Amino acid sequence: MTASPSHQPSERLVIFDCDGVLVDSEPVSISVLVDAMNRAGADITEADAYRLFLGRSLATVTDCLRDQYGMEAGPSFLDDMRHALYDRFRSELKPIPGIAETLDRLEGPRCVASSSQLERIRLSLTLTGLIGRLEPHIYSASMVKNGKPAPDLFLHAASEMGVEPRHCIVVEDSPAGVQAAKAAGMKVLLFTGGTHALQETYREEIRRISPDATFDAMPDLLHLVRTV
Repeated sequence: MTASPSHQPSERLVIFDCDGVLVDSEPVSISVLVDAMNRAGADITEADAYRLFLGRSLATVTDCLRDQYGMEAGPSFLDDMRHALYDRFRSELKPIPGIAETLDRLEGPRCVASSSQLERIRLSLTLTGLIGRLEPHIYSASMVKNGKPAPDLFLHAASEMGVEPRHCIVVEDSPAGVQAAKAAGMKVLLFTGGTHALQETYREEIRRISPDATFDAMPDLLHLVRTV
């Protein structure tokens, strides 16, 4: 659904990634992927999985599985992994601390632009009680040709919301997402308050990128969107 294009030029759109920004899902997602790959005969560690797959679209993940591990992630593999992931989400998934209150206080337009499939995004937001604060403006990498780190998804979200890229602020947690936001000509805030941020591999990756600001407590976003 396209938002009314009547936003004033000075009004800034906040674009949220989902996994690791709205919901603390990355450790569960990586664990499920590693288990599925190991069962299929691919030898991969969680550290390698974070490095290769964090913030990437399903299409990018399946391409990597084929090119680097010689695995064809067919329908059966993906269905089994999705069922395992959703089962764990239903018992384990939590919202990022402070995100509900932050969304309630955040002024101006906002939307979600995630590398995940739309079904998964909506399930995650529903399980964590956030969906009413964000729907119907939810966009998935399945809606564009190229996933992150390409800018396609963020540009699509901005277009649908009727806001120019230069008036957008992206809230991301992954190097791929930061790259995508920069390529789209948007400001980008790196959130490092998710559980996966404790991983040494993750800390090494984010030291190599240059967001406009980095923060690890979600309420700080309210100040940052006014000053960045």
